[in-house]
Amino acid sequence: MQSGRVLRHLFTTHWGTRRRFTPEVRVRIEQALQRIEGQHAGELRFAIETAFDLPELWYGVTPRQRALQLFGHLGVWDTAGNNGVLIYVLMADRNVEIIADRAVALRVSQAEWDAVCRGMEDHFRAGRFAEGSEAGIAAVGSLLAKHFPGRGGDRDEQPNQAVLL
Repeated sequence: MQSGRVLRHLFTTHWGTRRRFTPEVRVRIEQALQRIEGQHAGELRFAIETAFDLPELWYGVTPRQRALQLFGHLGVWDTAGNNGVLIYVLMADRNVEIIADRAVALRVSQAEWDAVCRGMEDHFRAGRFAEGSEAGIAAVGSLLAKHFPGRGGDRDEQPNQAVLL
């Protein structure tokens, strides 16, 4: 267990997360999801977690592992076309992960998702949480539109509201 990581998780507060992802920012995220989902057949979820609890830190849970857990817990996998995508933000580790369901993962490479994540992280480091979120959603939307064009638009199988954990 890394002491620096533990301290970051202990001192990253829900208040700080809510200060960065204000109701206005969350509305912008919701609007971006609605707009982008109308351009392709994919379904997106956006989840923001402040920090891990001590047991998760003790066992060395990574942001990717947690994103995979939330992918299942939030039911992002539960789409008719197996085309759900989770954008996961972990504030304490300043990390973004993207998890895609089977149909999407067959067509979009991990390197493409990683590039979207790093772009979002650059915005977040500069304090641009709304812009980073919107840029990430737009980039995911572009990848989905390229691989899942014109298949009925947004079926709204997933809620568009950002999840604060």
